[in-house]
Amino acid sequence: MTILADANPALGYVPPARAGKVHPVDEVLPIGQLAAYGFQHVLAFYAGAVLVPIIIAGALNLDQQQLIHLINADLFTCGIASLLQAVGVWKIGVRLPLLQGVTFTAVSPMIAIGLTAGGGTPGLLAIYGSVLVAGVFTFLVAGHFAKLVRFFPPVVTGSVILIIGIALLPVAANDIVMGKGPNAIQNPVMLKNIAYALGTLALIVAIQRISTGFMATVAVLAGLVIGTLVAWILGDAHFGEVAKADWVGYTMPFYFGMPTFSITAILSMIIVMIITMVETTGDVYATGEIVKKRIRQDDIGRAIRADGLATFIGGVFNSFPYTCFAENVGLVRLTQIKSRWVVAAAAVIMIILGSLPKAAAIVAGIPHPVLGGAALAMFAAVAVVGIQTLSKVDFNNHANIVIVSTSVGLGMLVTAQPFVADAFPPWAQIMFGSGITLGAVAAIGLNIVFNHLGAGHATVVAGRPGDHAVTLADVNAMSSAAFSKTFGGLVENTPWVLERAYAMKPFADTIALRTAFHDALLTGSAEEQLQLMNSFADLGSEGDADNAYRLDHVNAGIDGLDAEDQGHVLELARAYRKHFAFPLIVCAREVERYERVLANGWSRMANSPGVERAAGLIEIAKIANYRFDDLVANANPIAAAHIERFVQHPA
Repeated sequence: MTILADANPALGYVPPARAGKVHPVDEVLPIGQLAAYGFQHVLAFYAGAVLVPIIIAGALNLDQQQLIHLINADLFTCGIASLLQAVGVWKIGVRLPLLQGVTFTAVSPMIAIGLTAGGGTPGLLAIYGSVLVAGVFTFLVAGHFAKLVRFFPPVVTGSVILIIGIALLPVAANDIVMGKGPNAIQNPVMLKNIAYALGTLALIVAIQRISTGFMATVAVLAGLVIGTLVAWILGDAHFGEVAKADWVGYTMPFYFGMPTFSITAILSMIIVMIITMVETTGDVYATGEIVKKRIRQDDIGRAIRADGLATFIGGVFNSFPYTCFAENVGLVRLTQIKSRWVVAAAAVIMIILGSLPKAAAIVAGIPHPVLGGAALAMFAAVAVVGIQTLSKVDFNNHANIVIVSTSVGLGMLVTAQPFVADAFPPWAQIMFGSGITLGAVAAIGLNIVFNHLGAGHATVVAGRPGDHAVTLADVNAMSSAAFSKTFGGLVENTPWVLERAYAMKPFADTIALRTAFHDALLTGSAEEQLQLMNSFADLGSEGDADNAYRLDHVNAGIDGLDAEDQGHVLELARAYRKHFAFPLIVCAREVERYERVLANGWSRMANSPGVERAAGLIEIAKIANYRFDDLVANANPIAAAHIERFVQHPA
């Protein structure tokens, strides 16, 4: 029997060979596959990788040769940074398929630092001084920061990412108009520039609409290539520097000179790196979920140490702050190629590209309007990521509304009117000269004030503020009877739903409270679900004037029909109940006209009872959602001034 057990894993014993099976993250693929998949990562990454040095060079008025060196330095250091993160050494690097690139968070602050120092090479040297110190700071605090993740919930990270995306859009717009003011807008050259930008943007959108899979991930790169080709054919893209550039070169440390150090610039860059740590933390958790690998606190510390060391190396080799590139996290999800050695292969390819000045010269020849059109798509996409993150936030808690609105407002103030910084002393101008920095500091500070200091900001979920208001803490302390009296109107006072929702206490926020009712609906037996459905009145019936379901339809404008239309609705309701033995349930808030109710209801008569029961439960969940929103809106009139009030009538 022992022999059989050893030979048959189904009997419960796992042979030693299988017990030591390599995790997909650590799997070393054949050389050909590593090269192919690695090059795919480079293609998806390339446009974003070179965008930052191009933007910085344009803002600081650097010449073409300086731009070529910046691009080479960026690619070269990206390769080193990615090797640190994916391969790892000592306690540095999370050892996941994460590609490193220059963070867009730093663009606006770096431009502010550079221009404050006078632009050109002096501006670069001020940037590199702040990058060096910020890199050391990040490396040293990595382990401590990993313990502070609770101070950066989605309300903070979402606000910061949204601000980053919106604050960078003017940079793209400036590239499109080539820095010209409104007086030049009718100039034929200006109109051509706008045409290049909009054409590039249209190409990117078209590729993403028509293509699927890998091609969609390189839509920005394809748009840049095609837009540049069109500009070259029309004589507006010039590549004279390509012939002058060497075939092979190397990135020299401190190529532009020894960095200069400014306290205000350093503080600004440290704030950028704190934001970058939050970004990296999110990317690590996202990648861990994709590759099915548990992420621990130590993993976050190793990932951030890699960012810190890569940023310090960037300051030495004439590059900028580094973070995990979200675009390539998406590519891992898309391809399901989980090996970190694929990213290592991509890193080697980038180091090679960073040693080819001619390749950088070609990239440097991309016309600014074409680049601006692509940048519009990329920066707006960053803002969308922020919106997606904010979708996880409980906005029934008024404190979260204050955090997001105030931080975004401050960020946009400085972005729209950058001269505001001139009103402050020099030490504060770096902070107030960057919408990203000011908005991020505001989001972090307000989150601490509202959610971590003192007793906190109570979330009111029922009643009226200051007048028997029911807070989330009150709900968690309620008896079953009080819970049923407060929330019974959500589900027609059906006892079993209320009992099971109550059993899911405590509720962390209003989202958890809402989810409890959804989950409770799914746990009911067939008989219980039928009881719930039969608690709803028939459509079109006079019934109880105070029936909540009837009031839903009155408030939606579906009730109050003339006699003929009322008769049609009642005829459908009676036929439906006779056929299925439960009422036709329709969420009134999602119906535009009663004719749709009739058409949809009669068509559903051909469905099986099981399908209709499931459809009815879905409609009940929608109705409960809207009633819950109304209940919270009554309790929080400032947060939802225009939501119709839900009138609750407990049994």
